[in-house]
Amino acid sequence: MTTTPEPSTDTPSQPLPRTLTRDLAAHDGRAVRLLGFVHARRDLGGVQFVVLRDVSGITQCVGSGLSLPLAESSVEVVGKVKAHPKAPGGYEVQVEAFRVISASVEAPPVEIPKMEWNVNPETMLDYRVVTVRGLKERAALKVQAELVAGFRDHLMTEGFTEISTPKIVSAGAEGGANLFALDYFGHPAYLAQSPQLYKQIMVGVFERVFEVAAVYRAEEHATSRHLNEYLSLDVEMGFIEDEEDVMGLQNRLLAAIMERLRERSQAEFTLLGATIPEVPAHIPRITLFDARALVTEKYGHHVGGKDLDPEAERLLSQHYAEDRGTDFVFVTKYPRAARPFYAHPDANPDGTQSTDITRGYDLLFRGIEITSGGQRIHDHAMLMESIAAYKLNPASLEGYTEVFKYGMPPHGGFAIGAERLTAKLLGISNVRYARAFPRDRHRLTP
Repeated sequence: MTTTPEPSTDTPSQPLPRTLTRDLAAHDGRAVRLLGFVHARRDLGGVQFVVLRDVSGITQCVGSGLSLPLAESSVEVVGKVKAHPKAPGGYEVQVEAFRVISASVEAPPVEIPKMEWNVNPETMLDYRVVTVRGLKERAALKVQAELVAGFRDHLMTEGFTEISTPKIVSAGAEGGANLFALDYFGHPAYLAQSPQLYKQIMVGVFERVFEVAAVYRAEEHATSRHLNEYLSLDVEMGFIEDEEDVMGLQNRLLAAIMERLRERSQAEFTLLGATIPEVPAHIPRITLFDARALVTEKYGHHVGGKDLDPEAERLLSQHYAEDRGTDFVFVTKYPRAARPFYAHPDANPDGTQSTDITRGYDLLFRGIEITSGGQRIHDHAMLMESIAAYKLNPASLEGYTEVFKYGMPPHGGFAIGAERLTAKLLGISNVRYARAFPRDRHRLTP
């Protein structure tokens, strides 16, 4: 049994500087001061073990005569670092002083060290204020934070400006009924389902813009891949030739994000048993028509509707993983019926405007759509014709359409759902665990 010095209840008159658990190896044989939470504890009578968790990881602390508080209490530990092959990280701390900073008043409703995403998911979400502290839970959120930072950083290098657009709006960006309505001082208003209209307007200001913000969809989904509030990573760029410029930008952006994750988040991927994908220099493209034909001919899956269904997305991704060795594929040339009113029509072989096909695309990653994008209509007359064709009220969109009277350039963009991309990167089966406090059709708390 490990022998340890008797603990002291005295706080040093001049406390040691704080050491994080990840840095213990650099202090082998020396005294350190740790601050963190009681992740787990064991009392073996004469010896007590405390697993302390801080922002950088966990470490085992061992002492005698300790009065152990409940799990999740915040504590201070002063002690000597000693190599130990069975301790997390290969080092433990022999406790010399132990102080409870803030004690839990009751035992946590879930044993955090024993949590798994596939066990009692609703319970884990009901008590999210505590369960979000779990090592895997916070690892997912940490990866997402790095993903968003990489998104921002790369776009800045390509001359983009970050913008902030309204989240209370008078009309939807895409039409349809999937809007959360609210009373705005006696007037009808809605939570924004997308910053699409505003980021297009801002192309006329900065030419290249992006936004990181929540968006809202009043869709009564109850699936593992949908949220009613999610973090949207939006991009719009002007003076493009066509949607290929937009896909090229996204290709470079994803490569930069994955490189950042390799540099900064390898520990989190290792903890979660996940791999960071390679982004090909040229992500393959396939038209929607050809994609539907491929999954029918190769896998016998007949696709209904006007898009790819979830099974078709999975099978198409499987094909590209097996045939081309990539987790990514662009599905292009979406029909007008499957795209919003502002999607730019494609050109026919004779150069005339197509009435059926647009320059819209989706990006699939590991079997699921993570991006919708394409070229937008920039010509005012064409836009008004499209609004009429979609049977939308032009008066309700006047605040948006008026900017196209004033020389808007050819432009396009895309939006990435941060939680969905995070979940697929890390192998998380339910997108709700890729958001700290998810909102779905049944959940308004915590």
